[in-house]
Order: sequence, then C-alpha cells, then structure tokens
Amino acid sequence: MSGFVNLIGYPLKHSVSPYFQQEALDYYHLDVCYQAREVRAEELETAISRLREAQHLGANVTVPYKEAVMPLLDRVDDLATLVGAVNTIVKRNGELWGYNTDVGGFVEALKARGNFDVGGKKAIILGAGGSARAVGFALTREKISSLLVANRTPERARVLVKELGHYAAQTGLETEITVLPWLALASARTFADCQLVVNCTPVGMKYSSGEGQSPLAGNVIPEGILVYDLVYNPSPSPLLQLAMEAGANILGGLPMLVYQGAASFKLWTGREVPVDLMYDKARQMLMEGNK
Repeated sequence: MSGFVNLIGYPLKHSVSPYFQQEALDYYHLDVCYQAREVRAEELETAISRLREAQHLGANVTVPYKEAVMPLLDRVDDLATLVGAVNTIVKRNGELWGYNTDVGGFVEALKARGNFDVGGKKAIILGAGGSARAVGFALTREKISSLLVANRTPERARVLVKELGHYAAQTGLETEITVLPWLALASARTFADCQLVVNCTPVGMKYSSGEGQSPLAGNVIPEGILVYDLVYNPSPSPLLQLAMEAGANILGGLPMLVYQGAASFKLWTGREVPVDLMYDKARQMLMEGNK
C-alpha cells in the first residue's frame, strides 16, 4: 500500500492528526503519507476532485466542511447520511465514499474517558454544525432523556432539533429535544438540572478567530457537571479551565479525535488499529505545542 491521505479543513495549524495518523501508518511500515491541506471554501470542490487521482487513498474532513463535502462524493454510508456530516473519505474503485466516525468516537471517549452514562440524563449541545450533528445523534441513540441545542444562528439549531426529533420518533426513543436560545447560556439557571454540556463550536481553538475565548462564563457552570469540549488544542481549553475552577468534571476533545481517527485508519488500511500508540503520539505533540 502506498500513496497519500489528506486532512481537509480550515484552519489546520492546531491539528495533531497528521502526527498520530503518520505514527500508525509507520507502525505498519506503509508507504503512505498523511498530510494536512488547508482548503478555503472556494477550493473545496477542487480539493475533493484531486482525491480521485491514483496516488490518493482518501481523506479526513474537519471544520468547516463536514456538511459541505457530502454532495461532492459518489456514495455516503447510512450513518453519515443520517447524521448529515462526513468526516472520513475512502476511495474505492475510483469512487469516493463518505463515512462518519465522529459518532462512535464521541461515545467511546465519553464512556471510556469521561466515565459518563448517558441514559436518563439531560445534556446541552453548543453549536449546530457537523460535529454537533454527530454528537446530537450519538446522544439520542444512547437514550439521553433531554437534549437542548444552542447555536448563535437559531435556524441551524431548529433544523438540527427537527431532524433529531424525527429520528427519535422513528426509532421509538423518548428523548425530549428542544432549541435553547443562545442568550439563555448566560444564566446559571439554564444548567441547574443538567448533567452534561458539550461544546461543538470552535470557540477557544488555537489559531481560530475565537482563540482564548470561552462559549460559557465560569459563573454559570455548576459544580459536578461534566463539561466536554471537543476543542483539544490548547489543552485545557479556555472553557475547560473555567469549568475546573467551577468544580465541574472535564473532558477534552483529544480522546474523541483519536478514537474517530482510529476508525478512519481502519477504513483506509483494513489493519488493526494501534490506538494506544496513536493516543500517546497525539498527547505528546499536543504537550509540545503548548509549551
């Protein structure tokens, strides 16, 4: 096996995916190079077309293109179609197939690293983009009792809530799913009976326009709640720093990143995944980058 796998998104300076994916590829002595490609919106169609060239095996797709990439692919698997977001592309017989490994990665990290049992709990999701869609469907499938979705653009939150509600009704799940006005995040009462908050926005991410910021103020975060921030660089993120000071439990985005990346690796290579190796490399590069 030889060729290239790309990471497609913008910005990408914060990403440690190239390091841990290359570590896994080198572990099997594969002649494959994993490379980050910052792609602006007007370049996305061209970037995806290039994946059809012989030397490309596929790609990871990250913020902000997990939804936009879908119509550019030949086939999209059932889970990615349900979620409405693709984070992994695999080339098969010249065709580009889209998958979503974020759903499984999120749940695995929540259970293994967050020690959190979803059933019967109440959660708030911040954001309504591709990552939020994966998280919303994951929590609904895991039978969360109540789910609130907050987004700065209310219409996007309404669309996601409608789709999640339709899915819950179709599958016989009794999750209560509603839109939460963004301004409600400024009140501590909003979080009073909540057990989980998941930040699916890029606010706080290194090299982003929201670097150094938090989507929540520290005084609204209750003690004992689990705050799960998909932002993994810096570590801890500004949100998690405030959550720790408030006495909350925290979970950063690195475990999810590695678990979803491990599932992508298996799709590209068909090999068993050296997850511990990938996680150690990701953590090492994150610590080095934050010195």
